[in-house]
Amino acid sequence: MNSSVSSPDVDAVLQAARQFAGQGQLLQAEQAYQRVLAASPEHPEALNFLGARALALELVPQAIELLARAARVDPANPQLRKNLGVAYLAADRIDDAREQLEAALQLAPEFFAARLYLGHVHERRGDAHAALVNYFAAVSQAQLQGRWRNDETTAPVIRDLVRHAIRFIDAGRRRLFEAVLAPYVAKHGDEALQRTQQALAIFLEELPANYVDARQKPTFLYFPGLPTSAYLDQSLFPWARELERNTEVIRQELLDVLRAEKGIEPFIKFRSADEIPKFLGGADGKPVWDAFFFYRHGKRYDDNCARCPKTAAILDALPLVRIPAHAPEICFSVLTPGTHILPHRGVTNTRLVTHLPLIVPGNCALNVGGELHEWQEGRCVSFDDTFEHEAWNRGDSTRVVLIMDCWNPHLSDVERAALTDLIVAIGEFHRECGISEE
Repeated sequence: MNSSVSSPDVDAVLQAARQFAGQGQLLQAEQAYQRVLAASPEHPEALNFLGARALALELVPQAIELLARAARVDPANPQLRKNLGVAYLAADRIDDAREQLEAALQLAPEFFAARLYLGHVHERRGDAHAALVNYFAAVSQAQLQGRWRNDETTAPVIRDLVRHAIRFIDAGRRRLFEAVLAPYVAKHGDEALQRTQQALAIFLEELPANYVDARQKPTFLYFPGLPTSAYLDQSLFPWARELERNTEVIRQELLDVLRAEKGIEPFIKFRSADEIPKFLGGADGKPVWDAFFFYRHGKRYDDNCARCPKTAAILDALPLVRIPAHAPEICFSVLTPGTHILPHRGVTNTRLVTHLPLIVPGNCALNVGGELHEWQEGRCVSFDDTFEHEAWNRGDSTRVVLIMDCWNPHLSDVERAALTDLIVAIGEFHRECGISEE
């Protein structure tokens, strides 16, 4: 009996093959795809399925031959490139595997399965750091999409490799970040770095956070053993008195900025209007939270500082958090009438937020952890923004406060120095992995 199929019938057989594959009837799907291939010998979908099927059956040379043909026909298909890379891996052709997997990622940078296998390639080549970067990027991307969180969300064919990658990540990140703290431990001893080491263990999910106050939940790094409160007594920040003494000097430069309307930008740059309601409310659907930045993510805005030289000089003399690519964040925060900054949380309790209120109409307030604070012009307030917090302007004119990052005053100098290096190292690693921290 002739099992070949004429060209007009290829589409019908192809649909049947897809249906069999979708139902897990792999033998029937294989037979249908073979019929497709008999009619159309260079059909990339049939070649891909049959190549992947051969690989699953450990027929590695056959798999490579079929998948290489498919990739020649459809070189811009990242799935084909990934499958061919995996076949080369099975044949111990490591350089060929790397070439195909990198090509797949050039075509589809978020293709986390290809990145997982590329991590395995680097591990096989003996490049532990490149393996760590690719494994971590792959698992992070997958888990953001609800995949690879457990066995149920991980396909059986890849489950063992995912488990291995997670073990590799756990050990590799521990070594990487522990090495950052090692010089401090050697110089100052374990006791001086005990809380910092605990913070690292919590970050790595080796220890539970055990928050003292259930209202507190940092989005990035929790440092244990610090006194916990929504607002902190201003006597802990002697440098804030210098700010308060210069309120009028700073306010005059602010007024010049507001008159010029230059250098003011949205505090949050939204990708689309649909994102705005997640962060801002009120103002009849047109809330405005603007900022005039002196520093953002640790980068100095030189032009803005030059426009407010007295304010910039005062700020540069303060003992604020200074972590390259991370902190400080300092700005005139401009909230128009009716705008409500919706509840949100900050990244770490090692860093607090201080406000110097400059222009405050009535009906403006800050709510941190359920505790209300009404700004008073010229009176600083410092709070732990890892407590859920919100702010609003229900007045009839614009509200402006000077916002700045400051260290938690209950940290030692050694802890601050170690945290600076640790946070820089974490940030550099995340950037290397292509992970956004914003």
